[in-house]
Amino acid sequence: MTLSPADPGGPAGGTGPAGAGAELLLRVLSALLREDVVGLRSRGRPVQRPDGTWLRLAAPGPDALLLPVREDGFQCAWAAREPLLRRESDGAELTDPDAVLAALRSLAPPVDRAGFDAFAEECRQALAAAALHDATEEEVLRTLGEHHGADPAHWTGLSGGLALDALAARLDHPVYPTGRGRSGLGSAALRAYAPEFHPRFALHWIALPREAVTATGPLDGPAPSALGLPGLDASHVALPVHPLTAAGPLGEAVRAAGLGGRAVPAPQACLDVVPTLSMRTVALAGRPGTHLKLPLATSTLGRLNRRTIKPGTLFDGAAVQRLLQAVTDREPRFRDTVLHADETRFAHAGHELLAVLLRRQPAGLDRCVVVPMAALLARAPGGRLVVDHLADRFHGGDPLALLDAVLALLLDFQATLFGYGIALESHQQNVSLVLDPTGRGPRLRLLLKDNDGPRINGERLRAALGTGAPGPGDFHDPRILGDGDGPPADLFTTVTVHLCAGAYAFGLARHGRAPLDRLLRLVRDRLAEAVERLGTGPGEPGAVLRARVLDAPTLPVKAMVTAGTLLAKERSGASDINKYYTTGPNYLLRGV
Repeated sequence: MTLSPADPGGPAGGTGPAGAGAELLLRVLSALLREDVVGLRSRGRPVQRPDGTWLRLAAPGPDALLLPVREDGFQCAWAAREPLLRRESDGAELTDPDAVLAALRSLAPPVDRAGFDAFAEECRQALAAAALHDATEEEVLRTLGEHHGADPAHWTGLSGGLALDALAARLDHPVYPTGRGRSGLGSAALRAYAPEFHPRFALHWIALPREAVTATGPLDGPAPSALGLPGLDASHVALPVHPLTAAGPLGEAVRAAGLGGRAVPAPQACLDVVPTLSMRTVALAGRPGTHLKLPLATSTLGRLNRRTIKPGTLFDGAAVQRLLQAVTDREPRFRDTVLHADETRFAHAGHELLAVLLRRQPAGLDRCVVVPMAALLARAPGGRLVVDHLADRFHGGDPLALLDAVLALLLDFQATLFGYGIALESHQQNVSLVLDPTGRGPRLRLLLKDNDGPRINGERLRAALGTGAPGPGDFHDPRILGDGDGPPADLFTTVTVHLCAGAYAFGLARHGRAPLDRLLRLVRDRLAEAVERLGTGPGEPGAVLRARVLDAPTLPVKAMVTAGTLLAKERSGASDINKYYTTGPNYLLRGV
């Protein structure tokens, strides 16, 4: 099997509505193939035609569906080659998501067909968002360049990081095909509040009775009287509310929380903010190191992937942060190279739309470039990739040298955590690179946030930390702590390896920066070095990663469309839609 990066040319390489639609359909077909929806992968049989390989999927009756494919290797052996399905009986070509999903829907059990309808709507939303991105790209890039400079490698400090978030938000998700769409939000709402437009807006507020609010510390927000609510300073506390939530489901949330008649929306907005890459998390415009994570009644990356905030996740994020600090104290080489946002202060009123997390970024980053990993392959002002600008400034113009430095630190840290039994949901959005020039050359650090969804092997953690190890009572989510290496190893593979390493090997190869073989060898070598440091004797964590990642014939792969949209949880059996897996080829075995 020949591994090849995704082809940037062909029907998906165009611009405008037709090009965007073809590109979206290619991603959709490849995702459905990867997740084996209606048996596309497991029941499809390769058929050679003059133009290449097709997969033939037999349908009920005499008909069959044909999908043109090419060899791939990144999480699936095959990927869609052309944006179409063909009916064998009459040769009709289905070339838009509605028609394709209708054909596949007819092959699904009746109980699952509503999920295909929902996914068709996601495709329409994603296509509308992509069209809006195309229409506004030059304007946004020009504005960012005017405000921050032409070279993103000099967009310093946390305000520069917000501008880099805007570039990252204009990229497609590496796995989920309709990631640009956000359910229920039209173009006006996206322009006003989405990070890809780098807007600035004022927060809304609601005064809640003090006894109804659980808080871990002061949020340093305005008093009710400063928001036009005199006489409530002693009895109420003000919680910030995203404007989209205030304009929509806030009233119902207040009633559901039993606060009807006692909660008082503030008549005036206050405190200007800028959205981060997460959209529901905003940074104070005047203090970009202070973030507020606010619930939104929308979904991204699947209709079941709601952007609200369950109160228990706030406690879990703080507990995991304390755990990471305990590990760092025992691993001194990471004390100055891995930074963590402080997420220990939060408040909620017992409802997933009445909550706020106060995130405080580390101090001392004003002269640094703070770039989310998700922005590395984004287009910068002038047309070049962000990774090329960073390589020019910090690594002599060599993007492979930059990737090498990132992988060496990232894989060492994440493998070390695995040695303690810990795997983080630290994907491209949750890991930022902190780059700054020093007298001894460029310095690279990692900045991590959003640690509320890990998987932990309690046996390894207790063996490493003894009586100081957290137990089941320390986490609200019972899925976090278990016994055994399986869940942490799967999370390590699907997030750290696929999204933070493999995606960049294939992505840089696609952009012609180096041959794919060379890039994959770099990933494997750096991971192998990290594994060796753990010890590879029987039962040691390095042996587990070697067997389950480096030398495994297949690797777990996120099945995000299936668990997030196509199937109800009762049908998929997914306890966590972000940790529901299928399998794919192990691209790290290439050339071994």
